[in-house]
Amino acid sequence: MTEYDVIVIGSGPAGYVCAIRASQLGQKVAIVERAELGGICLNWGCIPTKALLRSSEIWHLMHRLEEFGFSGENLKFDLAKIVERSRKVSKQLSNGVAFLMKKHKIAVIAGEAKLAGAGKVVVTKDGNTAEIAAKNIVLATGARARSLPGLEPDGKLVWTYREAMLPPSMPKSLLVVGSGAIGIEFASFYKTLGADVTVVEVLDRVLPVEDAEISSLAAKAFAKQGMKIKTATTVEKLERGADNVTATLKSKDGKTEPLTVDRVILAVGIVGNIENIGLESAGVKTAKSHVLINEWGETGVPGIWAIGDLAGPPWLAHKGMHEGVIVAERIAGVKGTHPLDISKVPGCTYCSPQIASVGMTEDAAKQSGRKIKIGRFPFIGNGKAIAMGDAQGLIKTVFDAETGELLGAHMIGEGVTELIHGYTIARTLEATEADLAATIFPHPTLSEMLHEAVLDADGRALHI
Repeated sequence: MTEYDVIVIGSGPAGYVCAIRASQLGQKVAIVERAELGGICLNWGCIPTKALLRSSEIWHLMHRLEEFGFSGENLKFDLAKIVERSRKVSKQLSNGVAFLMKKHKIAVIAGEAKLAGAGKVVVTKDGNTAEIAAKNIVLATGARARSLPGLEPDGKLVWTYREAMLPPSMPKSLLVVGSGAIGIEFASFYKTLGADVTVVEVLDRVLPVEDAEISSLAAKAFAKQGMKIKTATTVEKLERGADNVTATLKSKDGKTEPLTVDRVILAVGIVGNIENIGLESAGVKTAKSHVLINEWGETGVPGIWAIGDLAGPPWLAHKGMHEGVIVAERIAGVKGTHPLDISKVPGCTYCSPQIASVGMTEDAAKQSGRKIKIGRFPFIGNGKAIAMGDAQGLIKTVFDAETGELLGAHMIGEGVTELIHGYTIARTLEATEADLAATIFPHPTLSEMLHEAVLDADGRALHI
């Protein structure tokens, strides 16, 4: 039986980053993976979807050629090549993780892992088993798409994110169930490429975790694109035909209507991969399909930790990576490591227009009892946005009126997923409204809007 200092189960962003950091800190590390290195994110999530969305962005720009002084005829796209590029991008990054494991002398063990007593893990591959041991075991098994009774995916007519990334042909019509980040990104991709897209959301607005004002602007933008949005609506049942699906939609007032589409994409959340890894026998507690942890990633069972999607929301790769570093440093006894502060985890949705946020929404800040100040700056007031031809959008800031603390920031528009880090850094450094107002931003850039949205909280915006 081979012994290690740390065994990481799962090689997604949380797992592989934890393994690398542990190795950097002098630990002897093994990582166990049953499928592809890089996990869902690199192979079936964050990365390949962004490659698909990049193609749809280009297709959108191709239809604006005349606006920029160009002309083109017989524009067309090859769906198979779009998908092929997406898969190549994923393969490149998965190979990159393999390189990083080798570089950091991390043992990569293929197979399914299961806790097998104190400090022990059994790995099964092709019917063969091997036992490995470590004082610290980090669970990073991730999550999978949630299914609903009667709406189960079948891989042909009713898709999860996996099938949605590998379409054999372009559906003419599509129903997306769920308007969170995953659902809206796929809705955006397929709508841009010409599908008739309907989005159903059980709550009263799309992107329900976002600030209500941003959510409203997003809904208007989607509707302008021709996307059909049905909020406060449920899918009662699906009737599967030979090559289409008829959904029965039920609104909040009880009215039902049929909708026939070529394909359905289920995007109703995720469930943690807690099965068959020995949690119960090890005494690891779970709730709502996720492992329960404290702020340090500790499960309550000595030597067993959990990170990433398995450990609960927000289900974001960068949150998992950060948890991986925290756990690795905690195991190694690094001083000065801070526990995870979920309020400092940014969220990004890569639809068109993009959406990004960090911290409290306006409503949450009001409900906290604070006296707040709101700053807003529209894209139409920014020279770079106008020059780019993308002048629709808004940057919004939420401040504590008494202390100047940046409570939250919310954005919609071109490139905002690359801008949100400015406010994320500000929250990490505990910068105040005065600090941000005194910061010099380069001109002409979209980032100037971060400054203007701060100034506007005091009625000092310069370009509106």
